[in-house]
Amino acid sequence: MSASFPNSMPFQGKMPYIHPTAFVAAGAVLIGDVRIEANASVWFGCVLRGDVAPIIIGEGSNVQDGSVIHCASRELNGPAMGTTVGRNVTIGHMALLHACTIEDEALVGMKACVMDGAVVATQSMLAAGSLLAPRKATQPQTLFKGNPAKLARPLTPEELAYLAHSAACYQGWAKGYLL
Repeated sequence: MSASFPNSMPFQGKMPYIHPTAFVAAGAVLIGDVRIEANASVWFGCVLRGDVAPIIIGEGSNVQDGSVIHCASRELNGPAMGTTVGRNVTIGHMALLHACTIEDEALVGMKACVMDGAVVATQSMLAAGSLLAPRKATQPQTLFKGNPAKLARPLTPEELAYLAHSAACYQGWAKGYLL
């Protein structure tokens, strides 16, 4: 199914796909090879530009207001690198994701930046304003912070519970906008 969202546009024959249960806010822009899975949401003012490689936003994930997601045309003479956001992920306001992987149930804080080939591991947090440098990775169930981001500490049980809570909240809010 092709996207019927007014601010989606094809690029080189590839059209964004938006699952019928996903929410994409007015003013967000989706270009080219972008896939928004079930119950995911992309909020106001986001730009997802899948012109050189695919972008996938996994089931139940949210990309909050003003975030930018792009890809890399090639990595050190290698193939193009897409950006993949796993399931039930929270991407905070004004985050920048570039040719990276965000694994399931992770959280990328507001104004954080994740660079080419970097990985935010399952159930980990990248703190607001942090920079995860190219080809670096967080560890599961930990907090990374700083510029460049470094291991700060393990996540508490309350923080681990918050990861699921954050995704669920945005899923609920998105359903309200779809009505």
